[in-house]
Amino acid sequence: MGSKKSNTGISLYWKCQLLGWGMVSLLWLYVALVRDHFTLTHALINYILDVAICIGLTHAYRFMVLRSKWNQLGIQKLIRRVVPSILILAVLFMLFMNLKWSGYDYLVHDTDTFSKNLLVWNPVLITGLRHMSIWVLAYHAYHFYIKEVNTAKTNAQLSVIAKQTQLDNLAAQLNPHFLFNSLNSIKALVIENPKSARRAIDLLSDLLRSSLYEKEHSTISISEEIALVKDYVELERLRFEERLNIQFNVDRTLENFKIPPLSIQLLVENAIKHGVDKQLEGGTVAISVQRENDHVVISVENPGNLSNGEHKGVGLKNLNQRLLLQYEGKADFKMESPSENEVVATLMIPIEK
Repeated sequence: MGSKKSNTGISLYWKCQLLGWGMVSLLWLYVALVRDHFTLTHALINYILDVAICIGLTHAYRFMVLRSKWNQLGIQKLIRRVVPSILILAVLFMLFMNLKWSGYDYLVHDTDTFSKNLLVWNPVLITGLRHMSIWVLAYHAYHFYIKEVNTAKTNAQLSVIAKQTQLDNLAAQLNPHFLFNSLNSIKALVIENPKSARRAIDLLSDLLRSSLYEKEHSTISISEEIALVKDYVELERLRFEERLNIQFNVDRTLENFKIPPLSIQLLVENAIKHGVDKQLEGGTVAISVQRENDHVVISVENPGNLSNGEHKGVGLKNLNQRLLLQYEGKADFKMESPSENEVVATLMIPIEK
């Protein structure tokens, strides 16, 4: 159980501990009064000690679980740790209970039974085994449930963002200005070069289709993404002609690695729009995909200066949000200007994900 506090300041975990073991120990309180003929005072002291022993053992187990991060383990690895832990808890439960009874005999009846009770295996072990098993299984079942609920929430958020990004990409990437320029370029080619005009129409159609449908998938291979980028650049060259150059440096062993769809295309579109388009002589957009330690590092370099609003567009904001949810904070995106008239956008995606 978690440690989230309620309005009263008592966490759910401690409420469950006090209420649960308090209810279980009521049976032992009844046995002490009726069967063992304890006085009311002795029975209440025995009740408090029973609750304290059970809470102490289970809280120590919880502390060890949190410190060792057992709740992050898979089922098989967790079972291999839980089973012996339950046995150890049951044995400790029996020893503490025997020690409690020995203390009672010594203080009330002036009888020394410490050595006898600590060395005897009695039915209390079965009671401890039963109760500790129930507590440990309930504890891990609760955390498993919370983990599944959080996963479901994350997937739901990703789905909503993916759907919304379909529309955002039409507005932020294939915006009306881009479509207008592309259609004008195609119009000029219809008479001068019909073959190139047909090719341009095919490219524009593919880009529109990708922006609408690729976002339905959470990931796409790097090779597919690079193919989309090449189509995008080929279409942009109708407008920029010799002013636009592209360089690719892609580690071929990473071609099947999965990344968020249209992520590189977005960075290239941003580089052309805010970099090459503002340079009188144009420029080169350099795309690199390499492996660095446990990350795939994607960088897009272009001429220009990093303006205040360049990294705050709708497309880049959505990319940041998708990375945060999809990779649980392990992915990173940044834009920087390492030197004058140079801007580099870097995307780092963990390989283990």
